[in-house]
Amino acid sequence: MAKHPVFAMPFARIYPMYVQKAERKGRTKQEVDQILCWLLGYDAAGLREQIKLANDLETFMAQAPAFHRNAKLITGTVCGIRVEEVEDPLMKKLRQMDKLIDELAQGRAMEKILRQPQAPSAKTPAAAPATAPSKKRTTRAKAAKGRSQARSK
Repeated sequence: MAKHPVFAMPFARIYPMYVQKAERKGRTKQEVDQILCWLLGYDAAGLREQIKLANDLETFMAQAPAFHRNAKLITGTVCGIRVEEVEDPLMKKLRQMDKLIDELAQGRAMEKILRQPQAPSAKTPAAAPATAPSKKRTTRAKAAKGRSQARSK
């Protein structure tokens, strides 16, 4: 099977496009770097080194120290393709990277982009206790059941 042409594209050519996309939407280069470092395991110096080396995307991904374990939580579409359904592992990683940059440009909070668990707020309890259905719900269910029984007669 032939490799996709995007794999041969230098990361140093794509990185400025990521930054431009983010900055056009009021986000920063530092946020782009934070996302890339989170996803790929690079530190800031390692990311700068990769950009300087101008490695192609395949090499850039292969040399990534550690793909984040929560990357599997990245879902949605990029260019009309569902990220979670991409079969080629390298293409899937590239789509996940694109998806995170898209979310940044769309104004999503960094905590959500980085798939960090949110601490329970004071308004919502950590674990809601099991409760009986409300009377309103029970009444509606009885009314619906009564209507369906009346129709069947």
